[in-house]
Amino acid sequence: MKNKIAIFDMDGLLIDSEPYWKIAEKQVFGELGLELSDETLRQVMGFRLSEVVQHWYHYKPWQNPDFKKTENDILSYVKQLIFDHAEAMEGVYEVLEKLSKENYKMALASSSSMSLIEVVVDKLNIRKYFDVLWSAEFEPFGKPHPGIFITTAQKLNANANDCIVFEDSINGVIAAKAARMKCIAIPEDATFSNPQFAIADGKFRNLKEYLLQF
Repeated sequence: MKNKIAIFDMDGLLIDSEPYWKIAEKQVFGELGLELSDETLRQVMGFRLSEVVQHWYHYKPWQNPDFKKTENDILSYVKQLIFDHAEAMEGVYEVLEKLSKENYKMALASSSSMSLIEVVVDKLNIRKYFDVLWSAEFEPFGKPHPGIFITTAQKLNANANDCIVFEDSINGVIAAKAARMKCIAIPEDATFSNPQFAIADGKFRNLKEYLLQF
């Protein structure tokens, strides 16, 4: 019998954390002399935080860099914003409950740190749905490298062709397809029409819309 495996990204898919990342990154990088717009910040959607910091340092180096402090400053700010304000995105509880009843094994695989993943699953009260929580911070490379999804499948004792990945970013979709998995894209409105999402196996406005054709 074929296994049924669902792997979920987190930021921008389960929780609308992208605005909080933008607030935190604009604040912290602004203090370092970088003025970053929302459009510019989309370049690093799906990146690990360490890669985001390195990216902007190479874009416009600042004096006396302390990359780990910069990462920690951003992460602390995001955690607080999520803890105070965040809510699940449309369709999250419905799709998790539906797949659970259909006996899917589920995992959360995010570019965010494990400490932030823990904050989110507890804030949304969804920890019970996931057999595996995995962060790209433990991988040699972040998305669009497929490593995070390959490792997650291994942790679930699953074959790649049994897995369906839910992603909101181009980098995440590329990673899922490179891992030879089916991928459903749930892009944000600003990038919904991006032709790069054509490589996904389906594209929807939100998880609730996806459920209508499940």
